[in-house]
Amino acid sequence: MSFVIVGYGRVGARTAQILETDGYNVVVVDNDPDKITHADNAGFDVIEGDGSDASVLKQAGIDEAVALGGLTDDPTVNFAACLTGKQHGCRVVMRISEDINSNVYEQYESDVDDVIDPERLGAAGAKTALLGGNFNVLDELTEGLSLTSLSVPVDAPIIDQTVNEIELGDHGRIYAHGRANEPMTIPLPATIIKSGDRLALVVEQNNLIEVRRTLMGDN
Repeated sequence: MSFVIVGYGRVGARTAQILETDGYNVVVVDNDPDKITHADNAGFDVIEGDGSDASVLKQAGIDEAVALGGLTDDPTVNFAACLTGKQHGCRVVMRISEDINSNVYEQYESDVDDVIDPERLGAAGAKTALLGGNFNVLDELTEGLSLTSLSVPVDAPIIDQTVNEIELGDHGRIYAHGRANEPMTIPLPATIIKSGDRLALVVEQNNLIEVRRTLMGDN
């Protein structure tokens, strides 16, 4: 099973490493000489070039790949790579940024299979999305980190706050949100929390109680 990873920055490199560790074949695409060197030294097949260029992705084996991750820090490159991947029958996952506006987000979400926000879940989320799974299949990301979910009670202190306003420090991050009886997706920073909403978080295991108290009060 082959994957094409466009962008060998922090998220792309970690995603490639996780996939390789799990036994998958990974081809990296990047146009930065330093990143190319790092990927090559890590033992990956590397194609030097612009990930938004269909001919470069062809060299990377897009015809045989089952999935492509557009994981650079440039959404335009990521989106172009994903569109090419879709044309070749790949599952495509696109990295977005936290400051993306809602209209652009909706366009991206409708045209790709999954979007990930590296500030919320990063490489583990990218790997899960590339494999076509859902967030619930991961019960532990790495040593010391766990996924948890909760429903927001009527008297929770975070009601009417935006996702950006919820302060968890370094103890955890909200990576998915859904209204009652609706699927969970990556929330926009301006998403307002309401009673009955569901939240999914990645949390340091030794701070689960503190994070829960921050979100739910004494419930």
